[in-house]
Amino acid sequence: MTVVAFLSVAPATDESMGPEVANAVAALDEFDVSYETTPMGTTIEAEAIGELFAAAQAAHEAVEGDRVSTFLKIDDKRTSDASAASKVESVEDALGREARSDRSSERD
Repeated sequence: MTVVAFLSVAPATDESMGPEVANAVAALDEFDVSYETTPMGTTIEAEAIGELFAAAQAAHEAVEGDRVSTFLKIDDKRTSDASAASKVESVEDALGREARSDRSSERD
């Protein structure tokens, strides 16, 4: 079974969250998960939900601060071993193109 989740961990701060988010992402390396970080959060993939929960808890605990906000959204499709990448590929097949746009160059 493959379990896919979206994790966002953020300290309440007026300063840059980058260093603390980096601590959360680094904590994932201690677990048997694969992950990809985006500007809004990190997609995590694991074979077992227990491993995913443990990794998310470690990421949460790795962040320093008086208040830490953590969001975890889990996709546990028990009848399929589809990876996160295959889910994106399915959308791209339906679109007939990559599921991304690089409009940042238009704003420069």
